[in-house]
Amino acid sequence: VPQHVWRINLDTPEEAHQNLSFGAADRWWEQTDLTKLILASNKLQCLSEDVKLLPALTVLDVHDNQLTSLPSALGQLENLQKLDVSHNKLKSIPEELMQLSHLKSLLLHHNELSHLPDGFGQLVNLEELDLSNNHLTDIPTSFALLINLVRLNLACNQLKNLPADISAMKSLRQLDCTKNYLETVPSKLATMASLEQLYLRKNKLRSLPELPSCKLLKELHAGENQIEILNAENLKHLNSLSVLELRDNKIKSVPDEITLLQKLERLDLTNNDISRLPYTLGSLPQLKFLALEGNPLRTIRRDLLQKGTQELLKYLRSKIQDDVTSPNQEPPVTAMTLPSESKINMHAITSLKLLEYSEKQAAVIPDEMFDAVRSNPVTTVNFSKNQLNEIPPRIVELKDSVCDVNLGFNKISSISLELCMLHKLTHLDIRNNFLTSLPEEMEALTGLQIINLSFNRFKVFPSVLYRIVALETVLLSNNQVGSIDPLQLKKMERLGTLDLQNNDLLQVPPELGNCETLRTLLLEGNPFRTPRAAILAKGTAAVLEYLRSRIPT
Repeated sequence: VPQHVWRINLDTPEEAHQNLSFGAADRWWEQTDLTKLILASNKLQCLSEDVKLLPALTVLDVHDNQLTSLPSALGQLENLQKLDVSHNKLKSIPEELMQLSHLKSLLLHHNELSHLPDGFGQLVNLEELDLSNNHLTDIPTSFALLINLVRLNLACNQLKNLPADISAMKSLRQLDCTKNYLETVPSKLATMASLEQLYLRKNKLRSLPELPSCKLLKELHAGENQIEILNAENLKHLNSLSVLELRDNKIKSVPDEITLLQKLERLDLTNNDISRLPYTLGSLPQLKFLALEGNPLRTIRRDLLQKGTQELLKYLRSKIQDDVTSPNQEPPVTAMTLPSESKINMHAITSLKLLEYSEKQAAVIPDEMFDAVRSNPVTTVNFSKNQLNEIPPRIVELKDSVCDVNLGFNKISSISLELCMLHKLTHLDIRNNFLTSLPEEMEALTGLQIINLSFNRFKVFPSVLYRIVALETVLLSNNQVGSIDPLQLKKMERLGTLDLQNNDLLQVPPELGNCETLRTLLLEGNPFRTPRAAILAKGTAAVLEYLRSRIPT
């Protein structure tokens, strides 16, 4: 930082020495002290102790630099209200920082902090504290003193537990503990009466916390845990809940008490082990979004799941009456019945044109499944959630009719030539496998519109996809893709959705902005520095416009 920045309150401007006829604009002796200093997105490796020469500062923003430490003189900026030191390389915070009694916002995310000063509780006026994406293993007990804190973000650290004392934060409205190692949540959390949003995704929770006093809780996100049981106790006090997100857990059943959540608008139960639902779900007055894919539901046909929330709720409502009249009957055999329960589901093959053998942990698909098809034209194949090492060669027998193939959640490491012969294929889901590349022969799949390759092991964008011009949706999140070719992508004239979240893109080529057919471009979770998160948050159109503005002329 140039020295004259620190001395801006002290030194008279150069012009004062030469120009003696002062207009109103030049009356430098009436200049007030500097209150905001923004040094963000530079290459600063240290900040001078001279920062103390700017005692009137209320805002200091040095995010996105290369700072490894902070000067202790920061503690003398007694008027400071907002300090942003995020996206640096800080390993610790000076104790002196704890003297900033007027501080309202402290942003420390994306650093290398492994511990915090014990005196943290002295920052009594703090309203916003972001510590996400650090290496913290515990939280100082003095956090309990932060009684004005409204937002606390602890996501993406290494916390194994939360101190019960944080329940003393009486003003806390938003608590984010996503992606830690929490196995339980302190029962005292239940007393946090102001809490409105609680994020517990990607932890190791085995059950939902009981939150009897959280009468204002509007959003509870607990996906990607190991929750097996959903108790009535967990639900019955959450009168204000509008979002309940429990995807990717091991929940086996949904209690009837779910209907107590009268304000529920979104319920996500994707990828659990739920086999039947209370039909009374259909009577929730505000429910607008219900996601149930990836469950072994026995009473709801798969095609119904794909029709969307409104149709599903209508169906559930129509069943409430039947449920009352015959509560103890076994659920009827439907298309979702698994082949192991009724030898082979001929009804599914003949009426629904569905060949299904999923969630069997099978290493091979039994021949009798293919034999049963005979001359029936099967349009949908679901072999997901098994232990397949290769694509079943006999799939080629279905080439004249099959258009939707799901091989997700297996151990497949390469695409076979048989698959490349399914010339009517429009949807291919092969997520959560071991793929590192796609064969050039896939070019023959000229009608392919949607391909899901997320959670595989791709290091580069598979070049054959550039030549499948019918593609509308390419999902490649959670791989290790390091680069994309925007000029080739532009040739994909129908591409509307491209998901590259959580890959290894170090930069986003500006020419990608010319791919104007893209309606949805997802790039979060990559290590590139630009476009910044603030631009990504504005949505696809804004990102493309930003990229176009960066194209060298």
